[in-house]
Amino acid sequence: MLRIVHKLRSGFAKMTVREAINSAMAQEIERDPNVFLIGEEVGQYQGAYKVSKGLYDRFGKSRIWDTPITEAGFTGLSVGASMYGLKPIVEFMTFNFAMQAIDHIINSAAKLHYMSAGGLKTSIVFRGINGAAASVAAQHSQCFAAWYSQVPGLIVLSPYDCEDARGLLKAAVRDPNPVVFLENEIMYNEAFEVPDNVMDKDYLIPIGKAKIMKEGKDVTIVTFSKMVKFSMLAAAELEREGISCEVINLRTLKPLDRNTILESIKKTHRVVTVEEGWGQCGIGAEICSIINESNAFFHLDAPVVRVTGADIPTPYAFNLEELSFPKAHNIVEAVKLVLK
Repeated sequence: MLRIVHKLRSGFAKMTVREAINSAMAQEIERDPNVFLIGEEVGQYQGAYKVSKGLYDRFGKSRIWDTPITEAGFTGLSVGASMYGLKPIVEFMTFNFAMQAIDHIINSAAKLHYMSAGGLKTSIVFRGINGAAASVAAQHSQCFAAWYSQVPGLIVLSPYDCEDARGLLKAAVRDPNPVVFLENEIMYNEAFEVPDNVMDKDYLIPIGKAKIMKEGKDVTIVTFSKMVKFSMLAAAELEREGISCEVINLRTLKPLDRNTILESIKKTHRVVTVEEGWGQCGIGAEICSIINESNAFFHLDAPVVRVTGADIPTPYAFNLEELSFPKAHNIVEAVKLVLK
């Protein structure tokens, strides 16, 4: 394995999210001869974002497959391979490009097990960057979390830090179902301390289980992916003002960890949801419905407040793009609103 882990005085390792994903794929390819990585520039170029750096040199072209620019082609090929017992990790340079292959993801991978009465399985991972990066304009800045979360037969995961990236990706590869794994380009360079147990080759995070990043008593903030960072910054600022926030990192978007969300609401009695995707039919909207359809509704002392991306195609201009997605100050304002 590439030497990508840097030891700290604390005894913990420090690595970037990019390195965490790389190391998780390397361990799974080494563990299971049926696992392979396929996509554009994943091999000899070392990955468009260097997430697959070193894997081609280590495992060779039989396990790391470079493809032409044809998402529909290599995705369909991979779904077929999964039907025959192989376990592809399909990398999309961005999930915006996965729209070229969405028929294979939804109408094939997600539905084959049901439509074959259990006779066919598609153990496959679709992974790549999701959501906005920086000045890549409207066609490259969409969040697909809500899109894929609506589809029966798919598991949808969205990591925040290195622990999430390693534990969730390894769990995704080992799961017998098709998994959509939504990464974030901005988070690739973020470095986190990683406990030794997270580096274990068999470290897995249970699919369908959220993580409470910070306990609190006044309001619950429910979020995922890059928005966890801004939610934690907002919670720290509010703590200095005497407001205690509980921050939930969803990790899994389908199936949602309803129990963790509802139990937190029963404690704090107020909720703010945060996502960078559009608000209509979003993850926050689903959480509102879950609350409304459960007895947790009677524990609310105020309506749920949603913080979302602006309901517009993402602008290319940097100053306008900055205004299009939630930041810590937007979350602070939402929390104060729900506490009024």
